[in-house]
Amino acid sequence: MNKIEIKTWQDDFRFALKNIEQVNKFFDLNIPQMPYDIVIPYNLALRIKEGGLKSILWKQFIPSADELGDIQSHGQEDPIGDKVHSKEGAIVHRYRNRVLFFPTTVCPVICRYCFRKNELSSNDDIFKQNFEKTKSYILEHPEIEEVIFSGGDPLMLSNERLEFYLEEFSKITQIKYLRLHTRTPIILPLRLDDDFMALIKNFSERFETLSMAIHVNHCDEIDSNVAQALEKLSLTHHLNLLSQTVLLKGINDNETDLINLFRNINKFKIRPYYLHHPDRVKGAMHFQIDIPTGRKIFANLRSQLPGWLLPTYILDIPGGHGKQSIFNPEAIDFTGKVLNIKGKLIRI
Repeated sequence: MNKIEIKTWQDDFRFALKNIEQVNKFFDLNIPQMPYDIVIPYNLALRIKEGGLKSILWKQFIPSADELGDIQSHGQEDPIGDKVHSKEGAIVHRYRNRVLFFPTTVCPVICRYCFRKNELSSNDDIFKQNFEKTKSYILEHPEIEEVIFSGGDPLMLSNERLEFYLEEFSKITQIKYLRLHTRTPIILPLRLDDDFMALIKNFSERFETLSMAIHVNHCDEIDSNVAQALEKLSLTHHLNLLSQTVLLKGINDNETDLINLFRNINKFKIRPYYLHHPDRVKGAMHFQIDIPTGRKIFANLRSQLPGWLLPTYILDIPGGHGKQSIFNPEAIDFTGKVLNIKGKLIRI
C-alpha cells in the first residue's frame, strides 16, 4: 500500500482501515471475520505497524481471534446497564443531577475492549437522535445540572454540529457543567485544529465548568503529535482537563506503566480522574483482570503518587447500579466478590 499524504483529521479518518480485509492487507495478516466493527485511522495504523504485534497499540486496536472465543464466555452485551436508564433523546439518566448524551455513534478508533462494542456494532436504539426530546427531558428534570457528551465520540462531530449542541445547552440555565468524554486527542490529534480550539475557548467561558475527559491508557499512545495536541488543550483557559484510563490485562496492569502515564499527562495539566476496572464485555473478556489484583496495583499507586495525581479506582456495577469505588474496604470485601451498595450486598 502506497503511503498516503494526510493533511487534515478528515483525511486521516477517511483513509482509515474499516474492515478485516483492509487490516489483513495492511499488516500482512490472516485474521478471520469479526462480528465487531473495525476502525483504525491511517496515521495510527502506521504507528501500530512500526511498533509491531507485541506493542501496546497493537494489542488495543488490532482484532484478534480472542474476541471470537470471548463471545462464548460470560461477558455481557450491556455490562454497565445503559438500557436500564436510557430515555428518549439519546440520553441515559443514571445519576440524579447529570445525564449522558449520545450525539454520535462514530468513534475515531474501535478499541477492542470497548464496553459499548456490542451496542455500537448493532446501532442500538439508545443512540437514536431526537434533540427536541433531549431538551424537553432536561427541562422536565430541573435537578439535572450537567450534560456529559459520550457515544461514540463527540469530537467526531463537525465543528458546526458541535457548536450547535454547545450553544443549545448553554441556553438552558439549569445546565452549569458540560463534559466531553473523548479518545480523539490521542487517536486523531489533527482534530484539534484552530477552528476547534477557538470553539472550545468560546464555550469554556459560557459554562460554569467545561471539562474534557481524555481516554488514555498508556504512555506509548502519546507521540510528538499527540503531545502537541495536548499542549494546545493545556493552554486553554477555563478548560478543566481530566483523564480516564481502563485497567487492562497485558496493557497497563502494573503500577510502573500507570505511574509513568499519570506523571506524563500531568505535564499537560490533565488530572487523572478515573481508573476503570475493565467491564465484563462480551467479546473483550481477554482483557479482564480480577479485582484483588487491581486492588494491589492501586495500593502501590497510592504509595508512590501524590494524592492529587491519583485517580479514583472504580467499577461500573453490572445492571445499571452505577460507578463504585473499589478501593474502599468498607465497600468491598478483600476477595473482591461482594459490593455493599446502599446497604445491599451485590455479588460480582
